[in-house]
Amino acid sequence: MNAHPTDSDLSSRPRHECGICGVFGHQDAAKLVYFGLYALQHRGQESAGIVAGDGRQVAIHKDMGLVPDVFSERTLQRLSGHLATGHVRYSTTGASSLVNTQPFLATHKGVSLSVAHNGNLVNSIALRRHLEQQGSIFQTAMDSEIVIHLMARHLDRGLQEAIKTTFSCIQGAYSLLLMTQDTMIAVRDPNGFRPLCLGVLENGAHVVASETCALDLIEAEYLREIEPGEVLIINDQGLTSLFPWAPAQKSFCIFEHVYFARPDSDVFGFNVYLARKRMGEILAREARIEADFVMPFPDSGNYAAIGYAKASGIPLEMGMIRNHYVGRTFIQPTQTMRDFSVRVKLNPVRSLLTGKRVIIVEDSIVRGTTGRSRVRSLRRAGAAEVHMVVSCPPTRHACYYGIDFPSSSQLIAADNTVEGVRDYLGLDSLTYLSVEGLVEATGLSRDHFCLACFTGEYPIEPDKTFTKEAFTRCGC
Repeated sequence: MNAHPTDSDLSSRPRHECGICGVFGHQDAAKLVYFGLYALQHRGQESAGIVAGDGRQVAIHKDMGLVPDVFSERTLQRLSGHLATGHVRYSTTGASSLVNTQPFLATHKGVSLSVAHNGNLVNSIALRRHLEQQGSIFQTAMDSEIVIHLMARHLDRGLQEAIKTTFSCIQGAYSLLLMTQDTMIAVRDPNGFRPLCLGVLENGAHVVASETCALDLIEAEYLREIEPGEVLIINDQGLTSLFPWAPAQKSFCIFEHVYFARPDSDVFGFNVYLARKRMGEILAREARIEADFVMPFPDSGNYAAIGYAKASGIPLEMGMIRNHYVGRTFIQPTQTMRDFSVRVKLNPVRSLLTGKRVIIVEDSIVRGTTGRSRVRSLRRAGAAEVHMVVSCPPTRHACYYGIDFPSSSQLIAADNTVEGVRDYLGLDSLTYLSVEGLVEATGLSRDHFCLACFTGEYPIEPDKTFTKEAFTRCGC
């Protein structure tokens, strides 16, 4: 078995990307965006920000921390105007620091321009090098800032032309919101890697968000998805939809349905909860195991576990109980308190587990360190057999489109067989959902999805030299 990272602070879960939300045409636009970001908090917990405009000027507030910690009634009152865009961040490019928080706001020749971005640009190193050679001075270590610099160079030709020219240079995954003092623009890359949807409020104001759960919270009616390759301009003249670039092969990130998106959201046109439940049902078909009960590790495997139990006829139990009152940080215990970080969050139900054969349903195994500790805790609680089924295939390849497992060396399945992973986790058996089964669960065809983290087949050729810290000490 190959060695893998075991540091206590190295999560075995895939990290979320970012979430964006914007409102145009409501006097409380910033407050509505605040609630939208609240609903999207699962997509990023490092920082949050909102920029608002009233047609003449803009104001911005952003800081490190969760949405309710960053904003107060007072700060929201200062963000006045009928349009606003916001962002919650987990860093996939650039360090987790205040200077890298979004939205980014700049002023060029009297025009205020902000950007809130979900995704990663795969040609960012080359673009940044070119722009710096042309005299651009960067303030952050973020690939998203490139959009601001490119837009500024072309604004003299008008907003639409600036957008067309800017994004014709950019490659990669981007669902983003641009904003001037009087206009909001939604842009989604031609492959459609990251989700983005459009809704409308009762007063006719329009809402754009990463997921439909944000629309639900502010009682906006879902209208449609922003289409791959679409530029949607929203201003006092209404909505203008443009498709400036040639169509590309759809490459929806299937991990949105495996793990990232909230289960109450519709993403890429179908419901996340139902897709995860279906993954479990197909797993029961692919992995026939005799056991006393099925259980998830809360909360990641809950919905696939429901599907597996239903399809297999094996009862569903909650063999581990989650502590919902654990903060983001806690005082570290002494070295003698093994696996404390796991036990403080999840505790096994010993009376249920003793002498039982259990099937754990997980949504994914990325690094495996936390899973190993959790399996060990089930053994100590008296489980006779511990089997695991996973509702996605082995994650073997790096993601360059906005998921924080950018290095294959961090992936437990990259250089190991299924049997090797099984032995490392301390399981009696391990079964992954097939690629075919995963796609079947969505109801769409395989050619709709990016499956690169499973197959190594990248829809857009990435710069494999890129790292999260590429611009931190950039010598471009």
